[in-house]
Amino acid sequence: MNIAVITPINHLKGILNLVKTKGKVFLLEEGNKSQVRELLLSQNIDTILCNPNQQSYKIDKELLEGTSVSLINTCSTGMNHIDQKYCKENNIKIYSLTRDMELINDLPSTSELAFGLMCSLLRKIPSSHNSVKKGEWDYLPFVGRQMKGLKVGVIGYGRLGKLMVRYCEAFDMEVFVYDPYVDHKHKQISLEGMFKKCDVISLHVHVTDETKYMVDKKLLDLPKKDLYVINTSRGEIVNEKDIIDALNSGKLTGYGTDVIEDEFDDISNSPIIKAMNEGKNIIVTPHTGGMTIEGQTKAYKWAINKL
Repeated sequence: MNIAVITPINHLKGILNLVKTKGKVFLLEEGNKSQVRELLLSQNIDTILCNPNQQSYKIDKELLEGTSVSLINTCSTGMNHIDQKYCKENNIKIYSLTRDMELINDLPSTSELAFGLMCSLLRKIPSSHNSVKKGEWDYLPFVGRQMKGLKVGVIGYGRLGKLMVRYCEAFDMEVFVYDPYVDHKHKQISLEGMFKKCDVISLHVHVTDETKYMVDKKLLDLPKKDLYVINTSRGEIVNEKDIIDALNSGKLTGYGTDVIEDEFDDISNSPIIKAMNEGKNIIVTPHTGGMTIEGQTKAYKWAINKL
């Protein structure tokens, strides 16, 4: 087995040695698309080990056509970095962690980041930190919100949504849940009701035809008071233009996200990043949700052992 590792692994103890037990390893941790394609062709690669977080390109026909790749093993639950239709049509298997519940039930990292983004927005932590770095010492521009008593809407009551609910309840926040496919005992509410009622809304859903751009102008026009939106799912869950328009109009007070729609393109073109750099109340992290030493080590070991 000739394995192309196209995601960073050297920072994870024991992972490189583990993957070497599965075949001949060719390590290209931060290559661009043309470099990866050259590796696939020149070394007769049949297996790719990947993760979307560091990838600036999609694994698609342009990358795979004419290669010997027969298996793509992604150390992630999401697969929007892979052209699944092309792979199916060309008999390329895809391994992911999507249904490996024994593993992913023990990976809370993304929900922890979602909670951290919420804290950062509500208490204006990044902007107050930057103020002090400039030598200023004035609290007035950074008066934030107390979390106790705020109403939080959690969209998606799967693994990560359940964890987010637990964290919010531990801080005495009032939690509402929207998930039409899961039975739960929490306060149920419609999407429209959630956007009218809640102070914070946190997104915990996969990208599907139903969820793509689910947060749009129609919903963002509904808030009656300050609203903060947290997105650690995928950039495509929200209409990014509508998010920016809502920030401009005051319907939305802040947006904290770990994902953008153009992750596999030139991120300088991202409207979210442009708006953040123009001073809008936006916090963006570079898809670090699952990127903890503990979480990555468990996930990569599990994925590699599938080989």
